[in-house]
Amino acid sequence: MKKWFAVIGDPIAQSKSPNMHHIWYEEAGEDAAYIPIHVKAEELEQAVRSLKLLGASGWNVTIPHKQSIIPFLDELDELAQKMGAVNTVVRLEDGRLKGYNTDGPGFVQSLEETIGTGHRQDPLLLIGAGGAARGIAFALQQAGYTSITVANRTAAKAEAIVQEMGEGKALSLEEAESTLDLYKVFIQTTPAGMSTGNLELPFSMKKFPAGAIAADIVYNPLMTPFLLAAEEKGAAIVNGLGMFVHQGAIAYQYWLGEYPNTNGMIARLTEQLGGK
Repeated sequence: MKKWFAVIGDPIAQSKSPNMHHIWYEEAGEDAAYIPIHVKAEELEQAVRSLKLLGASGWNVTIPHKQSIIPFLDELDELAQKMGAVNTVVRLEDGRLKGYNTDGPGFVQSLEETIGTGHRQDPLLLIGAGGAARGIAFALQQAGYTSITVANRTAAKAEAIVQEMGEGKALSLEEAESTLDLYKVFIQTTPAGMSTGNLELPFSMKKFPAGAIAADIVYNPLMTPFLLAAEEKGAAIVNGLGMFVHQGAIAYQYWLGEYPNTNGMIARLTEQLGGK
């Protein structure tokens, strides 16, 4: 029987996930479909019941439902439980619904695909304290990163993440700006630099160390102002496209049991976004 999957959110028309998953199905010879479904907040519980009733094998969850879907699921994996957010739902063999979060692991996979695994003990600065930063912080900790500092405009939000992790440091952006030379890995998780927002830097780059590693979760544009400024300092660059592709690939693996061709997908989307 044909398997089918979905992505639910509000809005949903902009999602690149359907195209990505359909390419992977075609490459793998999978008889499957992936459907974008517009679900408003007040329709979420009914949508989950309907997806289950109609036989969906699983679905992705995007804004604004990543937290609010949790009461309608039967089980969460450990990382999703810690994060308090779900972006992937798997229908188990007994019909129960299990929630996962692949955003943080997708970022770590993308990061280490570029820089390897030899930087897990290096001082790391995580810029931002929103939902994306929270997921990445827990995924980094789970992967064995041991020296994480979280910096945010409101330092109390950074401190909340550090307290939940049980380790690390919290700083304001102003404090971080004056100590940039202490870090070797930088991960930018704020919306700064998005093509739909203000093309700006999270802070002054005067003290940014030469030869560091700079990553951004934004992938449109591929090179944000932060990455461009870091590249001028000789940094190794990791843009946000790999995170997007790998979070989808991890979901695909949960659903279909194999990891799809991420390298080919990254190359395809890079070309579409005007990169090289």
